[in-house]
Amino acid sequence: MSVEEATRWPGATNLAAAAASLAQRLPARLRPLAEIAMNYRWSWLAGGPAIFEALDAHRWELCGKNPFHLLEEAREDAIQAASRDAVYVARAEAVLDAVRRDLGRESAPGWDPHHPIAYLCAEFGLHSSLPIYAGGLGALAGDMLKECSDRAIPAIGIGLLYRQGYLHQRIDGEGRQHEYWTITDPERLPAALVTDPGGSPVLVDVPVARRTVVAQVWRVDVGRVPLYLLDTERPENDRLDRWITSRLYVGDHATRLAQYVLLGAGAVRLLRALGLDPMTIHLNEGHAALAALELVRTFMAGGDDLVHAEARARQLVTFTTHTPVPAGNEYYPVGEVVDVLSGVLDLPGAGTAPAIDIGRYRSGVGDFGLAPVGLRLSRRSNAVSNRHAEVAEEMWRGLDPGRPGDEPITAITNGVHVATWMAAPMRELLDRHLGSGWADREAEPATWAPMAAIPDSELWEVRRVQRRRLVDYVRARSTADRLARGDPGWFVEAAARTFDPDALTIGFARRMASYKRLHLLVHDSRRALALITGARPLQIILAGKAHPQDEQAKGIVQQLFALKWAEHVGERVCYLEDYDLDMAAQLVAGCDVWLNLPRPPQEASGTSGMKSMLNGGLHLSVLDGWWAEAFDGDNGWAISTPAQDEAAQDAADAAALYRIIEEEVLPMFYERDEHGLPRRWIARIKHSMTTLAARFSASRMVADYESALWRPTPVGTRP
Repeated sequence: MSVEEATRWPGATNLAAAAASLAQRLPARLRPLAEIAMNYRWSWLAGGPAIFEALDAHRWELCGKNPFHLLEEAREDAIQAASRDAVYVARAEAVLDAVRRDLGRESAPGWDPHHPIAYLCAEFGLHSSLPIYAGGLGALAGDMLKECSDRAIPAIGIGLLYRQGYLHQRIDGEGRQHEYWTITDPERLPAALVTDPGGSPVLVDVPVARRTVVAQVWRVDVGRVPLYLLDTERPENDRLDRWITSRLYVGDHATRLAQYVLLGAGAVRLLRALGLDPMTIHLNEGHAALAALELVRTFMAGGDDLVHAEARARQLVTFTTHTPVPAGNEYYPVGEVVDVLSGVLDLPGAGTAPAIDIGRYRSGVGDFGLAPVGLRLSRRSNAVSNRHAEVAEEMWRGLDPGRPGDEPITAITNGVHVATWMAAPMRELLDRHLGSGWADREAEPATWAPMAAIPDSELWEVRRVQRRRLVDYVRARSTADRLARGDPGWFVEAAARTFDPDALTIGFARRMASYKRLHLLVHDSRRALALITGARPLQIILAGKAHPQDEQAKGIVQQLFALKWAEHVGERVCYLEDYDLDMAAQLVAGCDVWLNLPRPPQEASGTSGMKSMLNGGLHLSVLDGWWAEAFDGDNGWAISTPAQDEAAQDAADAAALYRIIEEEVLPMFYERDEHGLPRRWIARIKHSMTTLAARFSASRMVADYESALWRPTPVGTRP
């Protein structure tokens, strides 16, 4: 798909108009910045983020690294100075030229730009300036769109524009989480309202609780991939219906079901309204599964009987499950479901009973679930790691064996977008040593073989630079957090001055849920404190948000804070508030060891350890999710204890964690030769990147989706 082909997709002219309007506020020599700002391709382009930071670094931070907002608010003296700076102007023009060249490529061979992949997800983690994500699912979806752009695969994303997004977090002095929300104004995002040729907003009607809800559509460009976001903030809707796209993962059942109607049925209706004819509709997790039922309803309205309508929907839909335990899959009482979803469930000539049955685990029995809909009405489905596929097959084995569509759940292990998650110092090192164009070959194991020949001193210097940058970041953030909590001055000073750029730094950061088992760090508080007060310094950085209704996860954070006054804790342990994509990038770049401690087999895959690996961090994890297939004995560390009841398992895994840190991690990190280099540690980094980087890149992941899930769809089955 070339630039010309991309403009056929609705909303391109609206984005172009927004860029032109923004450009008029700038001096002529800086107008390339407006075009760059309106496509998130800048965010993973070398020199892209730096061009905005260099314009006005202070305002860039205050604007949440939102380039549109920055260009509206940058200081006039900064703008005028930049416009007179020939070097800066040339840099901006070079970035714009790189973006245009990328967008101007033809589609990948074998792909028809008129029949893209339509990728539906409840959240997209593209960049911290677009806060419509909560955790790993969103980060994965963002990486998926970016990789499709890089591979020139015609694709579109469809999601919801949450005006308040996911929660922001403050933690008080006792470790209690307090949630708050801020309003996102789409008029100040790199986004544009999609209009029809007459200039009126494109609107989509969806049935919610026997009434009609109207949604408008925003377009955000992710390189070559447009992301369409449905938004119910319309004057036709009452206040309750405007609330549907207020917050991500609200606790109220009726609102969540309404969101799923909008995401699922709304996406199908949006495709039709925009004249888009997808090759495949990919449902990323059960939140979007009502799209498949909407297809069935549409085909039946066109004259198909139920059997044929299901078959046609199944040929068009693929489904990814991310949740490996029954309790993690959402089920709702049938009465609630009928009240909210009747407009989608009421199949022409058949009523609601068949659709309700599609969502039940067993026909005629129990509540309605979204995952069964996705599994039953997709031609292919996948789990997100080899281990997860085994668990999912066992979990869903009783889902009407023999029914059409009862194919095995295949494994496509997650991967991460290298250009997004690899920090600049590491990328610059690899540019020198992996050969020209290595990033275009990142999914090939041979690309990483030259890692072995990189001088140890150069690799170690990159690790030192990235750790030093992280320590500077942590000092600033933790000082601000502690001041806001009202901590005493000496405790604030501990964060500001004593976090050490040369100390072994361990990270644990993710969406905070009880099964992630952060509490294992302090399971034996005496032993844990001995680790951080030892002669060989060890410092730990923690971050993560608990869902407002997850009191157990919140309690774990309070359990950690109970030790905050113990010796050396203030200077060697930091819990950073309000974890987001920007913070995640800082942590995975600088931490030496990345911890993952899920309760097996509840980790579907996990990706944060992959991001750390790309930056030379080493993974220390329970053998679950992706690590179960990645660990080879020398590319990190693994916790593998015999299965027991939960209390015994926690004790055994915590003991194993302490032992590995005491006996292997700390000695290896601090063992230095006459040149001050930890040779065995560096060798493990090289082995880790050589064995893991290709296998767990988004490039490999998307190639697997291409071959196993997305192709082909027989002609005549599209809606």
